[in-house]
Amino acid sequence: MSKIVISNATPIISLCSVHHEHILKELFNHIVIPEAVEDELRVLERPGSDFSDNSWVEVEAVKNEDLVHLLMKDLDRGESETIALAKQRKADIVIIDEIAGYQIAKHFELPVVRTLSVMKTAKERGIIKKIAPLLSEMVQKGRWYSTDVIEKFLKIVGE
Repeated sequence: MSKIVISNATPIISLCSVHHEHILKELFNHIVIPEAVEDELRVLERPGSDFSDNSWVEVEAVKNEDLVHLLMKDLDRGESETIALAKQRKADIVIIDEIAGYQIAKHFELPVVRTLSVMKTAKERGIIKKIAPLLSEMVQKGRWYSTDVIEKFLKIVGE
């Protein structure tokens, strides 16, 4: 049985910006995104805008609008729907990068990870050889990580 993996937009945009969205397919086989994330990706017309066209990506509506509205007091709609959908589907993995979204997902006891963790796992499984060049390219294309986070992370992955 495959794992249920729900992703917010930022991890998708980050990996698509460096043409490595295949990492998600190779690690998880199937990704589910809420409608708000699909809308966010399509509207942006930048890397990731056609992500849901992949056969291994499923777009699903969130049923608990009350939870979405409650979460939107602290998060944007995409993050709110990602968390609500993760609860709805009893997700095995939730991918959210933003600090507030990550912390709220943790509060809901969801199994949440970030893009850097996904990249680390991809390296460990031999899907990618090096993270540093991809991370550098992501930053050049607008993804922000503090220098401290980058240095600590690269040390952890042995680069």
